[in-house]
Amino acid sequence: MAPELPIWLAWPVVAVTGLSLALLLLFAAHRMHLLRLSRRTPPREASRWEAPLPMVTVQLPIYNEAEVVTRLVDAAARLDYPRDRLQIQLLDDSTDETRHRAARRVAHWRERGVQVEHHVRERRRGFKAGALAEAMPRAQGEFILILDADFVPPRDLIRRLLPPFMDPEVGMVQARWDHLNEEASLLTRCQALLLDAHFFFEQGGRYAGRRFMSFNGTAGMWRRQAIEEAGGWSWDTLTEDLDLSYRCQMEGWRFVFLPEVGVPAEIPEEVRALEVQQKRWGQGGIQGGRKILPRLLRGRWPLKVKLEAAAHLMAHLAQPLTLVLGVMLLPSAVARRSLGLEELLVLDLLVFAGATLSFLVFYSAAGRRRGRPWATLLPTATATLALGIGLNAVVSGAVLRGLGGDNRDPFIRTPKRGERRRLRYRPPRGQVDRAMKWALASWLWLCALAAVSWGYLPTLPFLLLFGLGYTWLLVGELLDDPGRGLRARVPGAAREAVSGDAPPSPVGVDSPVGVEHFAHGADLAHGDTSCEGEPAIHPQGSA
Repeated sequence: MAPELPIWLAWPVVAVTGLSLALLLLFAAHRMHLLRLSRRTPPREASRWEAPLPMVTVQLPIYNEAEVVTRLVDAAARLDYPRDRLQIQLLDDSTDETRHRAARRVAHWRERGVQVEHHVRERRRGFKAGALAEAMPRAQGEFILILDADFVPPRDLIRRLLPPFMDPEVGMVQARWDHLNEEASLLTRCQALLLDAHFFFEQGGRYAGRRFMSFNGTAGMWRRQAIEEAGGWSWDTLTEDLDLSYRCQMEGWRFVFLPEVGVPAEIPEEVRALEVQQKRWGQGGIQGGRKILPRLLRGRWPLKVKLEAAAHLMAHLAQPLTLVLGVMLLPSAVARRSLGLEELLVLDLLVFAGATLSFLVFYSAAGRRRGRPWATLLPTATATLALGIGLNAVVSGAVLRGLGGDNRDPFIRTPKRGERRRLRYRPPRGQVDRAMKWALASWLWLCALAAVSWGYLPTLPFLLLFGLGYTWLLVGELLDDPGRGLRARVPGAAREAVSGDAPPSPVGVDSPVGVEHFAHGADLAHGDTSCEGEPAIHPQGSA
């Protein structure tokens, strides 16, 4: 027999569920609004560079990237651009054999006349943002192209990104991300859809609609003057790219997105690697919103620009809202029946259909832009929806930390595999994260069984989708974890090695995933702050 809730409890349960759902529907409407904006005709940009070729600096920030550093340096050195107009800065904060591999490759290309510089910081401050800021005084370029370690730029990338800079108001030009390993698994295919939807419709919509857009941390070129006038790189958030993007555009610079220019990159193939990336992006995005929104909302920009920027910067709030909705699905149905509102139970099915349809349209449209066939696209889009739900189990906590203003979490970069079968650097094993997935998966499957037993069938599709999402990432993490051999924790010696000033590890020793401390209140515009403390556990910040 189905249970009932007392009146005093039933109303709050219904109210919390309804509020969460209402806010999530607003985020869904915003996503569809961006899809509509992306169909507008974008601003007309110059298609040719009609002046003497300028000096360009290519910056390659790396940290313990032994498996991909050779490929990265080779690809940068082979860029089709006059050698006397090209400077390459390899910004190497590594503590392992990456330094030695990088040095060898730099020497190789310098012997062949390529201007490649290998910059090593013995005292690392501010992780990626700190490395970029420290390299700026030595950068010779009027324009600066930034590439992360797992990206492989096409030879003509500089020449394709330069023409929009013929407009002196353009401060940054962003290319889209392509995928080196999209077909590795269902997990990578779903991430490819997520990324394609972001670039084609979110970036594309903001660009075509003349809203604030963001640099994605890599595969984009900056006008040096724009960086300097915006105050330079700052490391007081985990997404330095988003922070600088908004500061730059609030100074009056215009950003350009070129969807026809793609730069291939590696997609995380293991669940923990993906979760580390998403936690960093979620927490950093909210930190950026807390930092930027007060000034932006006080400014003189049109209301539609302010509203879209607020939705953009606070978009990761959808993660904890989705988690609350999932937990409350069955209690809410029980509460409505207890209040005599049984006729509203059918709304669960209608809301499920509407919510899932909007996301399926969004992801499927992105897949069609890539020419993916419908036969494989629809199942992948459905799995992508489940993946997004499953991620809120671990991302929600990071979002709440960013909302609470705690800026002391470390920067943990996304592990890259390169040509190895397994990751050399492994993220710290998140016991709390794993417990959350266990708890949520168990709760959702129990709720699904109860829904069948008690007759709450309209709620069942929601429960099954949520249960599948949490179970997928839980099982995926367990299958990915070797349990032995490769290190899955950050041992004491490694903590010293990554805390800021320790010498690099011996050549050939596998290191844990890069952990860089997030200095509380540190900002390059207001002086340096050393990174100290114990490691703890994190796009658009990348790496």
